[in-house]
Amino acid sequence: MKCFHFTKHDVVSRSSKVSWARSLSIASSTYETRRSELDSESKDFTDSFGFYEFLGQHRANDLRVFSFSELKSATRGFSRTLMLGEGGFGSVYRGLVRVDDDFKLDVAIKQLNRKGFQGHKEWINEVSFLGVVNHPNLVKLVGYCAEDDERGMQRLLVYELMPNKSLEDHLLARIPSPLSWMSRLNIAQDAARGLAYLHEEMDFQLIFRDFKTSNVLLDEDFTAKLSDFGLARQGPAAGSSHVSTSVVGTVGYAAPEYVHTGRLTAKSDVWSFGVVLYELITGRRAVERNLPRSEQKLLDWVRPYVSDSKKFHLIIDPQLNGQYCIRSAQRLASLANKCLMKQPRSRPKMSEVVLMLGNIISETPEVQGSSEPVKESEDEEAPSELVESGKQENNFRRRVVELREMVCLRNKSIGKFDWKNWTPGVIRTR
Repeated sequence: MKCFHFTKHDVVSRSSKVSWARSLSIASSTYETRRSELDSESKDFTDSFGFYEFLGQHRANDLRVFSFSELKSATRGFSRTLMLGEGGFGSVYRGLVRVDDDFKLDVAIKQLNRKGFQGHKEWINEVSFLGVVNHPNLVKLVGYCAEDDERGMQRLLVYELMPNKSLEDHLLARIPSPLSWMSRLNIAQDAARGLAYLHEEMDFQLIFRDFKTSNVLLDEDFTAKLSDFGLARQGPAAGSSHVSTSVVGTVGYAAPEYVHTGRLTAKSDVWSFGVVLYELITGRRAVERNLPRSEQKLLDWVRPYVSDSKKFHLIIDPQLNGQYCIRSAQRLASLANKCLMKQPRSRPKMSEVVLMLGNIISETPEVQGSSEPVKESEDEEAPSELVESGKQENNFRRRVVELREMVCLRNKSIGKFDWKNWTPGVIRTR
């Protein structure tokens, strides 16, 4: 029996927008009868009539319905040479689709794994949500494919291509040229704007629930856009403080109160944003399994350095090669700490985060040199100061010790011990 099938009329015709929305609900309901054990969560954000009204009244995009054969041709038979990434729900390929007789469009095509049901509900969520919004910091959904045949379900999503890949790719040195400090600040603000839109600017609140560096994509101008809305959930109803749901997401990014209780709020996304801010500062993963146990969790590793202004510079991403503003980095860490407050109510709203990032960006010099630690006595609101890269330390011995510690941290961050350049450490005597 077919799971569901969309017709072009359901998706494109402006006179049947509500039926388009309801067809997604029917598809989801049919799916649940075939795989009820996956329904471990409370209602999905597409389950309420209020959401159907939103679809009918506010659809911003006309999604295009692609045939499977068309997308297969666009990816040269889903060639691995065109694969952009691979995840639990399937693979993403680069493709070229024809828009009209004279124009072709580069796109990213996500193909769900057709051997199982995993990802079907997420596919429904993405089509439902991205089909009705249009925001500069959310990735644009061009269209989709939904076909059933003897080979099984064919579920594909077609997105605008983001040529500069993901934030994760840049931070993990998969891209030759590292992101500059100012680029990192701008990317953080773009991502914050996207979350603020989801939380505060729509007719209903949406909680992203899986905010992480791999879900922040960069276009040709390095504008950041949020992607992968498969785990997104509608926020709590009026009068409710949270949504009770099963715990899903990525280890290292989920807020502790959500992990422990299953109570989801928009402040859970704020926590995840704080983790990503520290990834921007350090260039390290939220969780790095190939490091010593005490250093595997990013938040645990940075804690003693953040509290000691003289050592703070030791955690800054070595890929920056000293080209950053130390004051700006410290202020970004302070913002991250606000996002990581233990009590969710103490965390800022994302609209407030956008404003704070704007202040940091406006006070960060465009031209940066290598930076030195700020003295502990320096006032919190003092202007940023950069030290020339050629300036020498007054205490040469202390400089040698700090340099060796930095090299050690850098090697550990990439899981590498540099035997070739190892020499005995400096021993202090009194």
